[in-house]
Amino acid sequence: MSELIDYIQIEIHNTYKKKYSKKYIEDKLVPIIKYICSSKSKKFLFGGSQGIGKSSFINIISKTIEKFYNKKILLLSLDNYYLSKKERLLLSKKIHQLLVIRGVPGTHDIKNLIKNIKQFNKSKYPITTPLFDKLIDDKSNSKKITKTKCDILFLEGWCCGSSEIPKKILHKNINKLEKIKDPKNQWRNFYNNKLKFEYKKLFKLFDELIFLKTSSFDNVFKWRLNQEKTNQSKNKRSKRMTPNEIKVFIQHYEKITKWMLMDLNKKAQVVIKFEKNHKISSINFN
Repeated sequence: MSELIDYIQIEIHNTYKKKYSKKYIEDKLVPIIKYICSSKSKKFLFGGSQGIGKSSFINIISKTIEKFYNKKILLLSLDNYYLSKKERLLLSKKIHQLLVIRGVPGTHDIKNLIKNIKQFNKSKYPITTPLFDKLIDDKSNSKKITKTKCDILFLEGWCCGSSEIPKKILHKNINKLEKIKDPKNQWRNFYNNKLKFEYKKLFKLFDELIFLKTSSFDNVFKWRLNQEKTNQSKNKRSKRMTPNEIKVFIQHYEKITKWMLMDLNKKAQVVIKFEKNHKISSINFN
């Protein structure tokens, strides 16, 4: 156990440049790892708001499981299945202008994602999965190729696990974007219909849902702002979004994120609550 905790502590430091106590790791991270490894389930769905740190968190969990439990993990991100800039532009002209912005259900290549999941189910390797470059907001020319058979599949994505939103909630304006850009609910009806059918079909392919729950939607702005600074430091040529642009950007996600905060507390098999500082405050196994 001590070796495992030491390993996680080093991985956390390498990832976040912070030192988390061994007690925190033992209480808040080890139970999640043990739960996954003791489960008979093979496919885990991870949902959680933008900026909560899904990719980093799941990467640490994955590396630890592979090293200490000898189980290879196929790690997929919903973000890598975004439609190209050109495809979203066509969608925006055909359906609604807001669909040019990546994010909501209907802006992903779900058919390709389901194809990759079925390859995992049938152990058909190599599995070639796409990559999306957020700095250019378009599909990358590179691909990820997994040649070795994997024991567990993780899929993480901001709206993963979300169900269809009730009409009375869907059609109530909660921000300026909805009020000004989508007065007739065309955009909302489109992505909600995608949740009801296409994304429901995707989510049903998974055995368990692990929900990374933010303690408040207000955290999302701060987290996205920090992400933008990090992206800029990695690529000086990329244009950084201003705080005001980020405020507008997260309004695209606000409705579904807030619905998930209400809806997934009992539906998810595991609910992990994250505070503003990215630390876990509670874990509930339903």
